[in-house]
Formats: sequence, structure tokens, C-alpha cells
Amino acid sequence: MTQDVKEIFADRRGTGTSRGASGRSVAVPSAQAAVPAPPAPAALAAKVRTLAPSMTRSMQRVAEAVAGDPAGCAALTVTGLAGLTGTSEATVVRTARLLGYPGYRDLRLALAGLAAQQESGRAPAITTDIAVDDPIADVVAKLAYDEQQTLADTAAGLDTVQLGAAVAALAGARRTDVYGIGASGLVAQDLTQKLLRIGLIAHAPSDPHLAVTNAVQLRAGDVAVAITHSGSTGDVIEPLRVAFERGATTIAVTGRPDGPVTQYADHVLTTSTARESELRPAAMSSRTSQLLVVDCLFVGIAQRTYESAAPALSASYEALAHRHRSGSR
Repeated sequence: MTQDVKEIFADRRGTGTSRGASGRSVAVPSAQAAVPAPPAPAALAAKVRTLAPSMTRSMQRVAEAVAGDPAGCAALTVTGLAGLTGTSEATVVRTARLLGYPGYRDLRLALAGLAAQQESGRAPAITTDIAVDDPIADVVAKLAYDEQQTLADTAAGLDTVQLGAAVAALAGARRTDVYGIGASGLVAQDLTQKLLRIGLIAHAPSDPHLAVTNAVQLRAGDVAVAITHSGSTGDVIEPLRVAFERGATTIAVTGRPDGPVTQYADHVLTTSTARESELRPAAMSSRTSQLLVVDCLFVGIAQRTYESAAPALSASYEALAHRHRSGSR
């Protein structure tokens, strides 16, 4: 059997679940598993930006080609796209599947739809690169455009099924621990403060040792959230692993859905991987996308716990009101 034929058969397989050594569910092939709906055409570019770092170089060439010229690639057969990118037909099929499409034909349809959208209204021609001598007005415009793109990419790529499951777990948790280092630590603090304001018990230890000792105390019915853009931050992965092994429900908020942190996560929420420049370190774009995910979690939890959340919010507002009145000391 040729590699291409194997890929075609692989296209038709689903995934199911089985129990791993820890007793937690892990993915295994299954013909009965549900196949998720392919992403909308507008989400294609966001998917490419998010998943490109985890692809092989040959798959990256295919992904970059379809995102860069959707109209041209939509007119190509699988053989034609393989020839254009210097790859194989099997690589093209694998790339289509990784981007969320059952097969290459579905990807071509999405490319045609994306090309039509771009033809009717193209995005403004603004580069996100900020030069040393850029006027401050240009800096504002470029950052604002890139922040908007980061938010749009994150929203387009966010798995709402995983998000809903994470919301349900957090809303019913006895206690929640949130782990993050550096800029992700600030996001962890933001989530914790939001949960506290609606009457939930939450902690965001800034000390890595304290994070691990806190995680040891978790059990079934508790939740641990790891926030790491790279997906490989050891000081975040270690407490999440401990929480996972203790039976807590675990959630990873990361820009790398294939990163090491996800092997200890029951639910994975993927953030955008934006292009960075010398003057714009990764912590800026990652923080923006992480904060959007945190806000989505918070609103979802507040909806589920509204009868208790609303009075808790009112009480916190009243407790702080005197500090915001003019003339207060």
C-alpha cells in the first residue's frame, strides 16, 4: 500500500478514548468517534498562525501557501499543491487534517470561501513591525491593529466545546489553583481575582514551590489551571502534573496545543500565536489572547452561578465604594 493511499484511509478514521496508565482518558483511533466540524473559512489564517510552530517544515510550506494565496491554491488539485510547495500529496492531506478539515477537498472549499471574503473587503495594509524611529501615532495604529488581529485569531481558533467543559468544571469546583509565571502569572492573578469577586475559592501562587505544595492538597472536585504561552514552562507544568495525579480537573491555556503541558490537561484552550518583532516581545501578544480566554471563562462561570455570583459582586462593589468616592481618605 502506498503512503498516499494510507493517508486517504487515515482521513476516514476518527478518534476515541481509552484509559491511560493514570486512569485518565487518552485518544485512540475509533471509527465511531464524532468528527468535529471543519473551521469556517475566516478561521483558516488563524489556524495556520496557531499551529505552524508545531508542524514539520514541509507541512509549514503547505500551510503558508494556502494562507498566503487562498485563491490560487483553491484552483489546485492535491497534486498541484504538492508540486507548488515541493512536498508530497500525503503531506498536503496531513496538513489539511491538522488544520481541521476532513480532507483536501474540504480545504479547497474553505480556500475558495476565504478568497471570496478577501475579494469583497481586504484587510488594511498595516504592518505590525515597529521600527525604532516610528512616530508614536504609527506605534499606536500598528499595536491596535495587531491586538485586534490577535483577539480575532484567538476567538476563531477557540474550541467552544473545551471552553464549555472548562467553565462547567470551574463553576462547580470546591477550589481552584491557577499557575503562571512572568506575564502569564499576571493573567493567572487576573483570573483568580475575578473568581474571588463572585464568591469562588481561588489561589494563584507566584512562588513555584508554593504552587507545587498547593497542588498536593488538590483532589477530585478541585480544578487546576495552567497558563503558559509556550506550553513548556517547567514551573507551570510541574504543579499541573501534581494536580492531575491527585485527581483534580486540569485546564491548560496555551499557544502550543502540542506542548508538554497538554499531556496533563483534561481541557486545552488554545490562544493565538502572533508574529513578533524586536520591539514587541511575545509576552505582549500572548497576554492579550490569554486575557480574552480568561474573560470568556469568567463570563461563562458567572452565567452558570448567577444566583450566587450577582450578590457576591454587589457585596464587593459596596465594600469598595467608599474608596472611589471623591474626598474619601
